[in-house]
Amino acid sequence: MKYIRYEKFNMVAKITIDRQDALNALNKEVMEELEETLNNIFSDDVRCIVVTGAGTKAFVAGADIGSMQHMTKEEATKWSQFGNAVFLKLEQLCVPSIAAVNGYALGGGCELALACDIRIASENAVFSQPEVALGITAGFGGTQRLPKLVGCGVAKELLYSGARIDAKEAHRIGLVNHVYSGDVLIGKAMELAKKIAGNSPIGVRSTKAAINMGTLSNENGFEIESTLFGNCFQTEDQVNAMTAFLEKKKLDSFKNK
Repeated sequence: MKYIRYEKFNMVAKITIDRQDALNALNKEVMEELEETLNNIFSDDVRCIVVTGAGTKAFVAGADIGSMQHMTKEEATKWSQFGNAVFLKLEQLCVPSIAAVNGYALGGGCELALACDIRIASENAVFSQPEVALGITAGFGGTQRLPKLVGCGVAKELLYSGARIDAKEAHRIGLVNHVYSGDVLIGKAMELAKKIAGNSPIGVRSTKAAINMGTLSNENGFEIESTLFGNCFQTEDQVNAMTAFLEKKKLDSFKNK
């Protein structure tokens, strides 16, 4: 691929958006390659994903404005639909994802981070949904995911104003989980990914599914959680892990069965 680097480290996959000459901005080619990459991720051999941008200046500095400038209403609608479909695919992957935000995460870049399960940032990270300053609205899920993550009041302020916030403020409002120096960011992301990958894959997948489906319909959230919780008790991993715990032994590995 031209713009996406995909690397695999045992059960952890790393996706790097590499378009440094444009601060890793999202154009059609980048999005198509990202979609293809996500389509080829299977939980049998990947248990956690780290998403990041190449270089130290930008995670993703937004969608490619040059390619959007002269879009018709129909073209812009289709572009938004395509972007939402790709990011929804990332959000709904059965395996967890971690955004390692190194530098600018603006517009579509912030929305890409929002589509991941967990966000960690470098000290030089900058977040913004600046679309209103361009006469448009966030089009890749920002109006939907940001309020759920940081609350409606804070999200509306950021979306209405287009203000930029630094990593410290992003951490304060709950947009990111941790802030690290740039030289250790990827290492910390991989460390967390490996910790997640070392747990029961069925348990982790079921937990992610319960959270995602529950937030779509809070009334059914507890029912969904209970169903998935019960499903785990049909697995060898649940039996082996609980047996090891009760016998005060360390489980060597999960069989994913």
